[in-house]
Amino acid sequence: MERYLFSQIKKDLIKKMVFVGGPRQVGKTTLARSIMPPKSYLNWDILEDREKILKNELPPLKSFIFDEIHKYKSWRNYLKGLYDKNKPNIKILVTGSARLDFYRYSGDSLQGRYHYLRLHPITMDELNSYKKNTVLDLLNLGGFPEPFLGGNKIDAQRWSREYRMRILKDDISSIEVISDLGKAEQMLLRLPDLVASPLSINSLREDLQMDFKTAKRWLDIFERFYAIYRIQPFGSPKIKAVKKEQKHYHFDWTLVKNEGARFENFVASHLIKWVHFLEDTQGRDLQLCFYKDRDQREIDFVITEDSKPLCFIECKLNEKKISPTLFFIRKKFPDIPCYQLTEKDVGDFQNQEGLRVAPVWVGLEEIKILLNKN
Repeated sequence: MERYLFSQIKKDLIKKMVFVGGPRQVGKTTLARSIMPPKSYLNWDILEDREKILKNELPPLKSFIFDEIHKYKSWRNYLKGLYDKNKPNIKILVTGSARLDFYRYSGDSLQGRYHYLRLHPITMDELNSYKKNTVLDLLNLGGFPEPFLGGNKIDAQRWSREYRMRILKDDISSIEVISDLGKAEQMLLRLPDLVASPLSINSLREDLQMDFKTAKRWLDIFERFYAIYRIQPFGSPKIKAVKKEQKHYHFDWTLVKNEGARFENFVASHLIKWVHFLEDTQGRDLQLCFYKDRDQREIDFVITEDSKPLCFIECKLNEKKISPTLFFIRKKFPDIPCYQLTEKDVGDFQNQEGLRVAPVWVGLEEIKILLNKN
């Protein structure tokens, strides 16, 4: 299947280098190799390719894919020199399972020389299938190409278990210094149980018997390597206690065993994918947040643009009765669309106040159309 960033990468390569970041095994290499000639591929983790890069003995080509080159301390200087010397006749596509905009180390800036795109797991829109059965398949198998296309739940569970450890032992350990790998593994195993609630670093560090600074650092590392992503609360910055709390979700939502929390993670992954795509390709100032006020009223998600809400979204497994907080939000923001998305087909309607209740396969399609209209 052709991934959703295919045409955008080809378009961007005409003018600049393109960096594609995203979780390991999300399909970055396959996507890159479908765009560039086979001989253009160089992987820093392969000794032969690494020697070619270090000795500056590249094939006589005008197109290159550099995979995982961010593990090379001087990667930015290297790419800058190669690009500046050969532009506009060279195309450079860089892929990596870490935030390439973060791992810059020291050296010359690449500002103005590249576009950064984030590749996410497969979702309903990419499959062009907003259907109940598609939701069930994605919830059970996840959105990573190998387990999803394999279609076997047991194989998907085995893949997911192995995947989590490979992130820690292969990717993170290759760049970050982690003195206690066992504790880091404990945290990575603990986090799926905490999805859907504001994440307290203090509670987490007490559970795992570590200091606050270490717990915070590991969370930052997991986010930089696309194991998790975090969202901020929407509201007044004066509410300091609330501003300190974030919610987190996993790119591999099958790690989340609680059914309600997994469903919320599933919805979050659709929303953050669209937000990132519109940011990366259109330069829009979008953000996925959650709502929580001083009276502890909460709504799962708020999508904002230029710090103003575009829509509010609440997730329920099979609840037809509308959340009281949505009625409150409707009065506070009377012109902003409000959705209650359900995993089960318990109703598809809009009440007199304009609150929308819909199955997730219906509601998410409407929300995507809404985002594209703004």
